[in-house]
Amino acid sequence: MLTVRQYGSNEMEDHIEQLSLFLNFAVPLLILIGAYFIGSWLEKKHFRSIREREAAAQGFPVVSFDTMPEDWRVNSSYMVSGSIVISLDYFKRVIAGIRGLIGGRIKTYEPLLERARREALLRMTEEARSQGYDAIFNVRLETSRLANARRDGKGVAGVEMLAFGTAVKFASRFADSQ
Repeated sequence: MLTVRQYGSNEMEDHIEQLSLFLNFAVPLLILIGAYFIGSWLEKKHFRSIREREAAAQGFPVVSFDTMPEDWRVNSSYMVSGSIVISLDYFKRVIAGIRGLIGGRIKTYEPLLERARREALLRMTEEARSQGYDAIFNVRLETSRLANARRDGKGVAGVEMLAFGTAVKFASRFADSQ
């Protein structure tokens, strides 16, 4: 014989309340934890890509002095640039907001800015190398806030990092020693 259990009014309300608590607290927490692990994995993957590309560009002169070394003889020059926009993930925003209340160094943003700086420099270097240039001097970096994250005009949705410099093709690397 089949028995069907019927819930009383109080039991049903208890189940609905438990479900409501789960949906209101556990689901957002699980999403936040998932976003943290996915963001960490993507960040590590990007750093690995940067290290590989930096190793390939090793030996290509990229310098910040505003005048060329005297021993560089140049045939042509061209302004090159590389830029990247990196979004701030939700987890880092939450941690930075908490840190902003108590003051001090915001460590969660440091890897983000390091990735942006290194990626912008790599993109600039790759542009110069792809066009056959031999070096870049007078390198400069600019950072800007991309957009507001909230409607009230506060918060940052992303950061743009721009690297630019003068790429040169050598006629002769060293001056005649006369």
